[in-house]
Amino acid sequence: MTDETPLDAAHRVMTEAPEDDAARLRFYARLADSELCLMLVREAEGGTLDPEIFAVEGGRFVLAFDREDRLAAFAGRAVAYAAMPGRALAGMLAGQGVGIGLNLDAAPSAMLLPAEAVDWLANTLAEAEGTPAPAEARPVEVRPPEGLPRTLLAALDGALARAGGIASHAALAAVRYEDGGRGHLLAIVGAAPGAEGALARSVQEALVFS
Repeated sequence: MTDETPLDAAHRVMTEAPEDDAARLRFYARLADSELCLMLVREAEGGTLDPEIFAVEGGRFVLAFDREDRLAAFAGRAVAYAAMPGRALAGMLAGQGVGIGLNLDAAPSAMLLPAEAVDWLANTLAEAEGTPAPAEARPVEVRPPEGLPRTLLAALDGALARAGGIASHAALAAVRYEDGGRGHLLAIVGAAPGAEGALARSVQEALVFS
C-alpha cells in the first residue's frame, strides 16, 4: 500500500512546486496514461457503466483508483469496478459536471479533480488527437539536438516507449532546411503500415503536455 506509483510520483512533484506549470501538465499526462479502476454501483451490463457518484464539497465526483488494492482499501468490501485509462474516463465524464475523486483515503496522490479540470483534460486530449497536417521540407544540415527542455525530452521518451509495438526506433536531430529554416526533426524508423497517424498524434500529445 505504501509503494509509490508513477501517478503518486507525478502528484508529489506537482504539489511540491505548485507554481510549476510543467509539473502540473506532467501530472495530467500521467493521469491520462494511467489505468484507473472506476468504482461502480453494479457490474457493467452490455457495455453500460453505472459509476458510483458522491456529492463532496459542493460537487459531484466519481471515484477512481490507480490500483485495485487501493479501491478495495477505500471501499472495505468487494465492489464492482471498470478498468480504463484516465483519458477514457475523462472523455466519458466531459461536459457532465462530474469530477474525479482520485485515490481518496488510499494514497498520497489523493485529490479531488473538479469537473472543470476533467473537462479541460478531455478537451486537451481531444485537440491532441487531431492528426497534424502533412508538410514537406528538405534538410540540408543535421546536428545533435540542442536547447530542448528536459521535460519535452522526457515526454517524447515516454511517448516513443509506448509506441514500441508499432515502430522500431526513433532519432531526434537539429536540422537546417533547404529554405533556410531551422528546427528539430524527429525521425521514426520501422513504423508499422498505417501507424503513421497514431505515431504523429502520440508525439503531438507529448508536445502539448510538456
